[in-house]
Amino acid sequence: MEKEKEEIFKKLLEVLQDDLKFYAPMIKEVSNDLIKEKFTKYPVFVAHQHEVKLGEPILLKEDYAREFTIHATTLEELLEKKLVLHERENEFITNYKNPKEFMCILLITPSVASFIYVPYKSKKTEA
Repeated sequence: MEKEKEEIFKKLLEVLQDDLKFYAPMIKEVSNDLIKEKFTKYPVFVAHQHEVKLGEPILLKEDYAREFTIHATTLEELLEKKLVLHERENEFITNYKNPKEFMCILLITPSVASFIYVPYKSKKTEA
């Protein structure tokens, strides 16, 4: 059963990767704006296929004929909603990659939530 879940997750990541390649320029622009306007130093983009009440919707899958909708949020909101615990904040910041080069994606499915970092200019996904 665990192997089956891994396969499903792997296929989901492949679909997400394709969507992120398409969305990357728009995500990068929002990320830069969030940092420039001093909303956060740590933008996070929530990728989901079902309804999620987190962050602000920026890219709706229906508008682009894609599989994933993307919301923009921040580390601060994740802390406020206790999706990142305060005692793990420093660990999050330590692991956070340069937002000029990587998008920080919080992939949310009905059974899994996972942070992944995806370079803006590459096809590979780091988990």
